[in-house]
Amino acid sequence: MKINQVVLIRHGQSEWNTLNKFTGWHDAELDKKGKDEAKFAAILLKKEKFFFDCAHTSLLKRAIHTLQYILDELNQTWLSVKKSWRLNERHYGALEGLNKDEVIEKYGQKQVLLWRRSFDISPPQINIKDKRFPGNDPRYSHLNIHDIPLGESLEKTAKRVIPYWNKIVYPELKNNKKILIVAHGNSLRALIQHLYKIDNKAILDLNIPTAQPIILDFDNEKNPIKWHYLT
Repeated sequence: MKINQVVLIRHGQSEWNTLNKFTGWHDAELDKKGKDEAKFAAILLKKEKFFFDCAHTSLLKRAIHTLQYILDELNQTWLSVKKSWRLNERHYGALEGLNKDEVIEKYGQKQVLLWRRSFDISPPQINIKDKRFPGNDPRYSHLNIHDIPLGESLEKTAKRVIPYWNKIVYPELKNNKKILIVAHGNSLRALIQHLYKIDNKAILDLNIPTAQPIILDFDNEKNPIKWHYLT
C-alpha cells in the first residue's frame, strides 16, 4: 500500500510565547529560538528527503516566517504558498496581549483553565471598538465583519479550519500533491482532531510543540491512517 503524507508544523517560538502572553491573532515576531527551531525543522525534513508541491500558512508572520525559513533551507523558496485567515491561531478575545499569570491571578486558575482547555468554552469576547479587533487590520478587510471572531473556543476554531481543509487542501491531496502546512497550535489541533476522530475530551491533552514536524499518513483512498512527530 502506498502511503501519502501531509506535513504539519506549528510556527517556531514567538516573542510573545517567551513573554507568556495570550497571542492569538496578534502578529508576534519569531524570537531567536523560534528562528533556529524553524531551521532545525527544515533540516529534519531535508534528512528524510521531503520535497513539496504546495504549501499553506496563516496570515500571521510567525507562521509565514517559519515557512520561509523552512523553504529556504529546503531550497524551495520558489514554491507557491497559499495564505488564509482560516489557518490563524485561535482568537483569544479580550485575553489577547495579557500575561497568562496575571490573568490567572485576576480570574483564578480554574476559570483560566476552562478558557484555555475546554473544547466549547470561549474566552471573554473582544469589543469591536477595541483597537485589537481584527476588523481594524487591512489583511482582514475582505471578510464579512460577522465572520471575524471576537473570541474562539477550539470548537469555533475548527469551524473555520475544517472547511479550508475540505475545499482547498484535500483536493490537492487527492491529486497526490505533497503538502506542507505551517500554522498554529490550535488550528493544527483542530485539524488533527477532525482527521483522526479524536474525542472532545482527549484532544484537550494534545499540546503541539513549536516547529516539530508532524507527519500525517493517508492510504491510497486518501483516508487518514496515523500521525507521528518527525524527530
